[in-house]
Amino acid sequence: MQQRLETSDFWPRHRLDNMEELRLTTASYLVLGLVEMAGPITPYELKALAGESVVNFWSLPHTQIYTQCDRLTEAGYLAEQREDEGRRRRQFTITREGRDALDVWRETDEQKPVELRDLALLKLFFGADPKALAAEQVQVHSANLAHYEQLLEAAESSAGEGDRASGPIRTLRSGIGHEREFVRFWRTFLD
Repeated sequence: MQQRLETSDFWPRHRLDNMEELRLTTASYLVLGLVEMAGPITPYELKALAGESVVNFWSLPHTQIYTQCDRLTEAGYLAEQREDEGRRRRQFTITREGRDALDVWRETDEQKPVELRDLALLKLFFGADPKALAAEQVQVHSANLAHYEQLLEAAESSAGEGDRASGPIRTLRSGIGHEREFVRFWRTFLD
């Protein structure tokens, strides 16, 4: 299969012989990346993996995972294998075309501003009592911080060699830094 990359609105579009043009979105790349990391995986396992990893910093409705699996399989980026008996579960693996598209995306420089959606900050902006918000926010962010630190410890102890294996560790360190800052920020209203 030939693949030609075009860029429109910062989103690569891939054309495959005998297939319609498919617009790959961030959700598409998220699914491709998780399938690449996990190997053969069911949609349910994929949803659980997303919930323990990327959902900590990139929101994605779990229904999108199922939709993306179908779209990416139809376009040839994922391969599907279905059980013959029992629950007839589906398992997905990434194809060469999927890996190529993911590699192009990883290497594409996209400068987009960080999108922060924090309900407590929105309430603070519109005049909510900072002290009333702060106690709960310190608790929430302290719990997130502890969770990320546990994940980091587990990831570092089981990390193997390789560039891609270090990606989750680096991302966890970033999350830890953000949570520490949120704890520091909200504590200023309690002092």
